[in-house]
Amino acid sequence: MPLEEWVYKWLLKPYYVASLFMSVAFLLIRKTPGICEHLSTQREDGNPCDFDWREVEILMFLSAIVMMKNRRAITVEQHVGNIILFSKVANVILFFRLDIRMGLLYLTLCIVFLMTCKPPLYMGPEYIKYFSDKTIDDELERDNRVTWIVEFFANWSPECQSFAAVYADLSLKYNCAGLKFGKVDIGRYGDVSKKYKVSTSPLSKQLPSLLLFQGGKEVMRRPQVDKKCRAVSWSFTEENIIREFNLNELYQKSKKLNKSKGDWSDKINESQFPPLHEEEEPEVDAQGEETETKKDK
Repeated sequence: MPLEEWVYKWLLKPYYVASLFMSVAFLLIRKTPGICEHLSTQREDGNPCDFDWREVEILMFLSAIVMMKNRRAITVEQHVGNIILFSKVANVILFFRLDIRMGLLYLTLCIVFLMTCKPPLYMGPEYIKYFSDKTIDDELERDNRVTWIVEFFANWSPECQSFAAVYADLSLKYNCAGLKFGKVDIGRYGDVSKKYKVSTSPLSKQLPSLLLFQGGKEVMRRPQVDKKCRAVSWSFTEENIIREFNLNELYQKSKKLNKSKGDWSDKINESQFPPLHEEEEPEVDAQGEETETKKDK
């Protein structure tokens, strides 16, 4: 099933359907015959089933904020999430302005929904291996020829949830014998967070973090972290990841792993990344050995 189809089916989950109804709650009440007639209004014509001038201002201000926030949104989920979030904020303001009791009721519903309902996790196609605190080190060091890109994430992070579809799409396009994709939930495995120095604090803005490993050692990460352990602002778009991690070139070299019997480390060192190991003596070419053997005979 295409990734886009998975995304839209994902948005039809009960969480998003319920959020949509909560986002348009004030609109439904203001426009529903039989209900709107009992609402107060500041319109000059006294029509309670239409927005008054102040409500129009609030809705226009909401639209402007959503447009500004969505300029930095990457995925469909982020766009929808921004619309839902600011729509709920606008609904709270509108309900409190209309009737304080309705405002308190709506605010209570929002708090209960926030505490009991979480956005659905991405369940679409992917080529990703999930690590635990006991498996990550062994897997990264199992084969020095294999390059790993590992996402450090937490399920409670909205940014990680939004990035899940992008990361899955990259794994479908670039996974091969010598380039693999992994994930580890550092919200669950705190020791992994400490060892690889990825903070789980929402204030650090290090979630998600992408780390590239060659020979079991970290070569680079995004976002970068400054001397004060603060993440440097970085956009997790597919284009940025492909460019920064040089995935196209890395993929072309990595997919030849099954065909090559030479030293993979030497091939990886030819890329833009710095060497990971001390230089080894070049191995004698297998064909060369065979030629010399014939001459000796």
